[in-house]
Amino acid sequence: MMTNEAEPGTQRCWVKKPWLRRLGAGAFFFFLIKGLLWLIVPAVLAWTATR
Repeated sequence: MMTNEAEPGTQRCWVKKPWLRRLGAGAFFFFLIKGLLWLIVPAVLAWTATR
């Protein structure tokens, strides 16, 4: 049976350089926080405007 999983010990690493993996994780969290703030800030402003 053919599967997409590699045999143990022969798995390929998508990112071989640790600094590049760290940069990708940092970018992920940056855009996650930015996106959440993009939603939260206008909601807080609208909520405070109605009070």
